[in-house]
Amino acid sequence: MLGVILCGGQSTRMGTDKGLIKLHANTWAQTAVDKISSLHVNVVLSVNENQYSDYSEVFPEKQLIKDNPELTIKGPLAGVLSVHLQFPGEDLFVLACDMPLMDAVILNGLLGAYNEQPSAEAYVFTRNDEPEPLCAIYTAKGLAYIIHLLKAKELTRHSMKFMLEHIHTCTIPLHEDQNKYFRNFNAHAELNGL
Repeated sequence: MLGVILCGGQSTRMGTDKGLIKLHANTWAQTAVDKISSLHVNVVLSVNENQYSDYSEVFPEKQLIKDNPELTIKGPLAGVLSVHLQFPGEDLFVLACDMPLMDAVILNGLLGAYNEQPSAEAYVFTRNDEPEPLCAIYTAKGLAYIIHLLKAKELTRHSMKFMLEHIHTCTIPLHEDQNKYFRNFNAHAELNGL
């Protein structure tokens, strides 16, 4: 298994790269790396072409995976599939960098579901029956099928939620008190109290 921190967003509403915002002493990206690393999983960071030089000043270049230019899609799915194409045999434990409140209990729960139900191709939490696809585990088998659909021009939408409709997904309902861990931050005004 390989951990993947998704940092490749445009951060237009925030006005600055979210992965490089500091929370206490660490960047959000490093905070996410540390959380996944605590599960004894090697971690890479998914970045877009425009971010690569900034991130290479903070992280080892071997840890950075740029969006694959041959993919004709954008967004988180492009990041996940780019990592899959570089590491096709690895299941991917994905976490977005803009969820700084994520807790180890949640990540361990996801890993537990992965170990207990090996037949699934994706493992995601749900809130009000809606998936939380940016803290999830995607298997190599499931991602290979998504690449197949993409090449066959059968993946008509390029969202993470649409992808989940095409692979066997294990869903884990969140308890009300767990919703806070999935809060993502998109604007400076939302950072108060962090």
